[in-house]
Amino acid sequence: MTENNTADAMMIEEQKKKEKHRKKMRFFIKKYLFLFLGSIITAIGLEIFLVPNNVIDGGIVGISIMASALTGQPLGLFLVLLNIPFLYLGYKQIGKTFAFATSFSIISLSIWTSYFHPVAEITHDLFLAAIFGGIITGLGVGIIIRNGGSLDGTEIVAIIMDKRSGFSVGEIVMFMNLFILSSAGLIFGWDRAMYSLVAYFIIAKVIDIVIKGLDESNGVMIITSNPDEIAEALMARLGRGVTILHGEGGYTGDPKKVLYCVVTRLEVDKLKAIVTEKDESAFVTINQVHDIMGGRFKKKAIH
Repeated sequence: MTENNTADAMMIEEQKKKEKHRKKMRFFIKKYLFLFLGSIITAIGLEIFLVPNNVIDGGIVGISIMASALTGQPLGLFLVLLNIPFLYLGYKQIGKTFAFATSFSIISLSIWTSYFHPVAEITHDLFLAAIFGGIITGLGVGIIIRNGGSLDGTEIVAIIMDKRSGFSVGEIVMFMNLFILSSAGLIFGWDRAMYSLVAYFIIAKVIDIVIKGLDESNGVMIITSNPDEIAEALMARLGRGVTILHGEGGYTGDPKKVLYCVVTRLEVDKLKAIVTEKDESAFVTINQVHDIMGGRFKKKAIH
């Protein structure tokens, strides 16, 4: 009888492992399908609206557009080459999950920009190109960010610089992009630079809408039956500090441990994956953090 019970328990455990593996695979496939879709949409916005009219985006994409115009080399080539150093920084500071997702997104975008490059632009009106190019590009980039990837190395640099300066991530990104957009005036003319500024703000706004207002920093509270295991995983694999709060269940009165952690928006996707892996029934709330006071919002390298 004991042997039968042991065999049944082993069978149930094996089924749980298989189901967990299937859920992980579905999550993985869904994530990369959305990253692929986001790169296609971004390529359409760039190659059919912005690039033919010499209107640029901010960040590495904007630098790549200017480099492509000056050298005559494909846009996709610069998108890959210029992002390589930032991918390494992202791997060290945010993790391999983010680095792989970002690498996939950038390579996919590079391929699709080459595919759409021969397609004629839809409009020669600079204002319409800036508006619709901004909307479409912002939609694509937003989908990629929401699914744990990125196309812009400057955002990774901003997150790292934030630890060493008194400026927020958003302020650092804004400063970098204003410099890049100003450079467009020297290459394409100041009217193109002004239209690029319009496109940039539209892209930024659409990205915020797509990712539902996720800001640079997010406070996460996790109520779980495996607090120690999840806390250890977050510190080891995400490089973030975790605070353990002692609470009590309102209905049962049982003592509970609540985890609190502050992460960047690029790390939210990985945090969800870690929590789901350790405890699928965990209750997680994610809230925007507008200001951080006391101490420093620090993280350590995880590789």
